[in-house]
Amino acid sequence: MNRKTFLILVCVFVTMTACKSTQNKHLGVKAMSTKKILKAHEHKDFSKNTIQAKLKVHYEDSRNSQNLAVKLRIQKDQVIWMSGSFLGFPVAKVKITPTSVQYYEKINNTYFDGDFSLINNALGTDLNFKQLQNILLGQMVFEPKNTKFEKEIDRQAYLLYPKNESNLLSVFYWINPKIFKLNQQKITSLQNNRSFVVSYPEYHHMSGEYFPKKMAMQSHTLQGVTKINMVARAVELNKKLTFPFVIPKGYKEISINDL
Repeated sequence: MNRKTFLILVCVFVTMTACKSTQNKHLGVKAMSTKKILKAHEHKDFSKNTIQAKLKVHYEDSRNSQNLAVKLRIQKDQVIWMSGSFLGFPVAKVKITPTSVQYYEKINNTYFDGDFSLINNALGTDLNFKQLQNILLGQMVFEPKNTKFEKEIDRQAYLLYPKNESNLLSVFYWINPKIFKLNQQKITSLQNNRSFVVSYPEYHHMSGEYFPKKMAMQSHTLQGVTKINMVARAVELNKKLTFPFVIPKGYKEISINDL
């Protein structure tokens, strides 16, 4: 239960396996330079100070399936906070800052207080706070600065991938040609063949901002395939938020190896 609940709260995402297509022409997608595509995508980054939403999440792996209600709060570049409940009963909380990852769960009375190694172990890829925030907001997980990209038109979207591929990671971005947010992004570790795919089938549009209404995550690790479907509702921007997090007394501290 510990590892599953944490995965649901951290990821909040739906799933689709993505592979690069050999088709490079589609009707209805305007020809555009890579530089302009990247600039347009960067311009659509979330510009408000805070966001909060209620999430309906479905988790599935080879052995388990579970629905969870999650409250999400983000103060941009500072805090990502989530509180999960099952059948109306609170079960876990997560608080993530640029320097720490904390969570506790009420089923087994355990908690974790450490760094991003916990998230990286769960998702099968190395991420920092900014990169995790980008995933939640529908932006490119890695900053495109100082990276030269190849470009194709694939699945009615601009497909971008680094011109000089790393020996460690393979990265692909499908950018929506109308709103310039992501349709999908895929990261594959070339060392251990782990992959992490996030799809964005639909966005909320409010006050000039786009926030994922639906997200889909599929994580392939040595432990198997994990799928998480998410639908966001009751989205509010620039509200004054609090991020309550106090580890209850008597809870047992755990490490990555315990998950």
